[in-house]
Amino acid sequence: MSIYVFGHTSPDSDSIVGAISLSYLKNKLGEDCIPTRQGEISNETEFILSKFGGKVPELKTSYAGEKVYLVDFSDLAQAPKDIKQATILGIVDHHKLGDLTTDTPLECWIRPIGCSNTVIKEMYDYHKVEIPKDIAGMMMCAILSDTVIFKSPTCTKVDTKAVKELAAICGVEDYKALAMEMFIAKSAVEGASARNLNTRDYKEFDMNGTRVGVGQLEMVDISVLESRIDELFEDMQRMKDENSLHTIVILLTDIMKEGSRLLTLSDDVSKIETAFKTKLENNQAWLEGVLSRKKQVIPFLQPQF
Repeated sequence: MSIYVFGHTSPDSDSIVGAISLSYLKNKLGEDCIPTRQGEISNETEFILSKFGGKVPELKTSYAGEKVYLVDFSDLAQAPKDIKQATILGIVDHHKLGDLTTDTPLECWIRPIGCSNTVIKEMYDYHKVEIPKDIAGMMMCAILSDTVIFKSPTCTKVDTKAVKELAAICGVEDYKALAMEMFIAKSAVEGASARNLNTRDYKEFDMNGTRVGVGQLEMVDISVLESRIDELFEDMQRMKDENSLHTIVILLTDIMKEGSRLLTLSDDVSKIETAFKTKLENNQAWLEGVLSRKKQVIPFLQPQF
């Protein structure tokens, strides 16, 4: 019976590429693994797959009775609804340890570094498995995306080393130039609905029994969204109502200005103001230097609940 490998809901490039790269490794190690995804791929991920000839993993949202590996998450809120009926064989991640539990022992590779694909690169090295050129290119791009071309505070020397080694394998000399092309593709908003923009990289968290949604849209220039802020807020209200959220936060992250415009709707905005030591104006604030949801947002929001 095949084993399925997948990342979180509203998958980003790390979770899609991670499913591909981990599946290849596991197959080389004798396990029959299939990469899958829980949602639609982003413009950025489409750029990466197209650049290196990658195939979009099959869409699968039910895993009851299956054996699975999880990539880039360990939170129940980001898992398929029937994950408790699946057998989790392993988790590969770079976030905080979530609330998923298992009935059997499992393989865990969880590291405080910039990207799950950096962890997977370490797994290839550990098992002495050669990384194919196409997969190396996709992994390199996923790391450059998650670390915001090494600008994110989550970035470590392990990540930069991995990118350089993967670039050598896939034959890309100017990987930073390629990364900028990737972020330009990621920044494309023409024709995109407000829901598409709000959920391109969106995760829900259970914070001590309180449901909180946090999305992040990384762009080369967030000013192009200025005329659509009201539209984004209207959709955020629908998302808040649909999912019974206490708080929803959308970060419009400008990778060139190195900061994020925070948009929020909350049953208690004082929690947001306290978390980020700021004063909201029209439910908005500029967060200087904030590029990482994982390191600069969630650890400050969580204690408020």
